[in-house]
Amino acid sequence: MEGDVAVTTYSEGLNGLPEECKQNEDLTNGHSNRKPVSSGLKEHINGNSRLKSVPISALKQNGLLQSLASGGDQKKTEEVNSEVERAQEEWDALESIQPVLPEELTPSPLISFNEALQHFQTTDLGDLLKNIQPTIRRTGLAAITHFLFGPPRLHRELIEERDLVFAIAQCSLDNGQPVHMRVLQTIYKKLTNSRADCPRFGPHWENVGFQGADPATDLRGTGFLGLMHTLYLVMNPETLPLARDIYKLSQHPVQNFPFSVMSINVTRVALHALREEVLSKECNRRQQVVGVLNDYYVATFLHLFQLWKSQQKTISDSGHVLKEVEMFAKKNPKQLLRRLEGFLKERRAGIGHRASPDTMSHSNTSPGDRGSRAGGQGPKEGKEMNFTGVCELPPEMEGEARLI
Repeated sequence: MEGDVAVTTYSEGLNGLPEECKQNEDLTNGHSNRKPVSSGLKEHINGNSRLKSVPISALKQNGLLQSLASGGDQKKTEEVNSEVERAQEEWDALESIQPVLPEELTPSPLISFNEALQHFQTTDLGDLLKNIQPTIRRTGLAAITHFLFGPPRLHRELIEERDLVFAIAQCSLDNGQPVHMRVLQTIYKKLTNSRADCPRFGPHWENVGFQGADPATDLRGTGFLGLMHTLYLVMNPETLPLARDIYKLSQHPVQNFPFSVMSINVTRVALHALREEVLSKECNRRQQVVGVLNDYYVATFLHLFQLWKSQQKTISDSGHVLKEVEMFAKKNPKQLLRRLEGFLKERRAGIGHRASPDTMSHSNTSPGDRGSRAGGQGPKEGKEMNFTGVCELPPEMEGEARLI
């Protein structure tokens, strides 16, 4: 058909190599001169080159004419442009993404004692309540004597609150409970002035007075109540200075002791006093159990702190000191609570430093003791000793004050 111009395409020879032929057209005077020019390798059949031609109309249908007219570069340019656009879109999306810290790096908020207590008040502790022993079981003459001459019974409306305390003491540390973890982190942060959370396990717990990498192992005697009392001590603005004074003493090069383990032992003393109904009279007077037990715990810890510092006690004296403190606390609960009240009143008035244990200990220390402390020399310094307290007694000895 006149007007159609034949275009040479690729053909494949016997050797499997492609041959590209270009045609030059001379349209002068309506004539076309076709001059095939080979670029690259030709395919040969019996030494002659063979060109295959197809009409332009066929190329239009196959969409190849536009590619040939643009020199074959358009497709490549379009691919590059699409890749650039896609990369730009990804970059724009990247700029809009806000950085999110991993959950373990996000500091957990501090928790108050009341918030932690509310958690246990709204948790089903039915299984734990079945195993509690809120009072000492007495029989025979002991029961009659206790009824006639012993402390008054706890008011009936306070029994549920008392049982809650013993249920918490049966509750173990649960890694899956956010409240439990927040209590643990709050204690660590308030004692060390740290803002970031620390790992659940690790030697850093020894810095706040636990005996190993897992605080849960030290809660055998008091359960979660041991942590609740420490939480109360560090989160109450009035008792926080006392907590830091005790913690500072626990870091002393000679008079050091494991702070958290000592606190747990004081909780054990308070728990025994509640079970033996030593605190029933005060609970009835104030119409509460948790508040009285918290104050009794702080008062006992204060008494232990003053005794430990003023008498230059060391870790080897821990058993005897705890025994002495427990006996005094059970016999004199009212006196102990009054001492705490006076101590806090002096602190509020800004004169607590005059009667602080630090001042008392220095005034009661002999020159020889001062010299040994200043020089860092003591008969037991540098000697590694294990702290043994009430919490580590065998179950059959529970309730007795037999220590080292």
